[in-house]
Amino acid sequence: MRNLFRFCPLLLALVLLFGADPAFAGKRVALVLANSAYQNAPQLTNPVNDGAVMAKTLKDAGFDVVESRHDLTALDTRRVLREFADSTRDADIAVVYYAGHGIEVEGSNYLIPVDAKLERDTDVYDEALSLDRVLVAVEPAKQLRLVILDACRDNPFGRTMKRTLASRGIGRGLAQVEPASSNTLIAYSAKAGFTAQDGDGANSPFTIALSKHLTTPGLDVRRAFGFVRDDVLKSTGNKQEPFVYGSLGGEDVPLVPVKAATAAAPAPNPQVDMRRDYELALQVGNRPAWEAFLAQHPDGFYANLAKLQLDKIQAEQVHAAAIEKAKQADAERDRLAALGAQKDTQAKAAADAKAAEQAQLVAQKAKEQAQQQAAAAEQQRVNLAAAVPSATPASTASPAGTNVAALTPATQPADLSRSVQTELGRVGCFSGSADGNWNTSSQRSLSQFNRYAGTKLDVKVASSDALDAVKSKPSRVCPLVCDHGFKADGGSCTKIVCRDGYAINDDNECEKQRAAKPATSKPATSRRDDSDDRPARQRPQTGAAGGYGAGIGGIAARAGRASGGGQMYCNNTGCRPVNRGCHLEYRGGGGPGNDANAEVCY
Repeated sequence: MRNLFRFCPLLLALVLLFGADPAFAGKRVALVLANSAYQNAPQLTNPVNDGAVMAKTLKDAGFDVVESRHDLTALDTRRVLREFADSTRDADIAVVYYAGHGIEVEGSNYLIPVDAKLERDTDVYDEALSLDRVLVAVEPAKQLRLVILDACRDNPFGRTMKRTLASRGIGRGLAQVEPASSNTLIAYSAKAGFTAQDGDGANSPFTIALSKHLTTPGLDVRRAFGFVRDDVLKSTGNKQEPFVYGSLGGEDVPLVPVKAATAAAPAPNPQVDMRRDYELALQVGNRPAWEAFLAQHPDGFYANLAKLQLDKIQAEQVHAAAIEKAKQADAERDRLAALGAQKDTQAKAAADAKAAEQAQLVAQKAKEQAQQQAAAAEQQRVNLAAAVPSATPASTASPAGTNVAALTPATQPADLSRSVQTELGRVGCFSGSADGNWNTSSQRSLSQFNRYAGTKLDVKVASSDALDAVKSKPSRVCPLVCDHGFKADGGSCTKIVCRDGYAINDDNECEKQRAAKPATSKPATSRRDDSDDRPARQRPQTGAAGGYGAGIGGIAARAGRASGGGQMYCNNTGCRPVNRGCHLEYRGGGGPGNDANAEVCY
């Protein structure tokens, strides 16, 4: 038994050397369908040519089964899919490529056979094949199920098709789809709701890019489609953007694996555990997590990144403390001012408040700088991992305490920042110049996009996720805000011009101007002063008839009001209260010896 274990490493090496190539990739099967010769619609030139190119590409890549069919009827297409499903039962990777016409009805996608008539919108259910039927054919594959549709063309039956229901929607291009099964990807030649181009040559731009990148040995299929997208955007002047729906796990899934150059097993990468621990600490994101990471991994690339994260946390805490201290100093200054404290005490409190405010500004700048450094470092780590997933970072061998000079904000990928700024400007969220400098204005623009698009993107750094999210919006997202005197006109602000006699009011509307009235001076008018508060010498002492009794009566009446409402009898000898049960009657006349008021008693 001991001898058997002694020979095990040698046996393992022989197995890897002579038997690894065919078994490593697993079984890979593919079905290529191409429809050009449509019987009831204009014929297409490129699909059959595209199908031939893809069939050759997959065969050259070493696929175990590559079935290629073109110009199939609905019945033949169903039969071919049924036969292909049998070959996927023991396959690891299954691929279906389709070139031809496709249509979207009520949010579902359909492939159009060459014999379809589609006289009514409901005929699509009988004469076409749903995308779900294609997904059933690749369902048994274990590792990857891939469906590629170069079918995002204009609907050739749109003009003649009768609508049985006015509310039944028939979209432009294909509808967005979310695969229900895991490890399933669906690739469109153009984003949902958009149409694709056939190109000027014998093949479509999408198929040309696929044949170039899809079967690159060792290239993850998701990155391959990323390169396809870039090529198609470039060749079509940014008019056509391929899109991939679905998701895969964390492991790379290449359609063509890299052949083993030697029999020796790959050497273990010491950075794997460190990277895993770093990402775990990044998820927790607090000081104890980073201190625990540094205690376990004190040196190297990831240790320097962890120190930057600790610096960011420290700067944020110092800034928070400075804000609190500034608030307390302001409150003390206001309290002393309200109490009327001595001037020197108030002056000292004001100086302390100003110093606290300056300290707050310094702490804020330090916090922003630390945040930018940490964000730039994290962005570089992500880009490095995406570019060479298995490579050891160049700074790994650096000794402890080495400054990460390459991780300053200046080395943030300018091209990515510029692209995000350009796309933010396209959707109306960014008005500056796309200079690649991810500053406060750019962060505020991405924050505006989050608000109106309902996303939660990290605004501190320009990322590929942000670029994809903004690019997915076909039109303006942020509302157009114009200054007073301007109005929104399409995607820009134009000046409001009012006709003669009208002017812009506070509501930004043209309002007719009123003619100004000339200022006129009013003539001075005399005003009678009947106030009882005038001095006695200014009051008239004669009645209406000019008699003395009327004046005495007026005095009596005023005296009566002064005494609480009782009547007073006055004559040339003086005034007295009217006797109980009596009242005054005016008899006329008046003057010396002739009283105008008489006291009448009952």
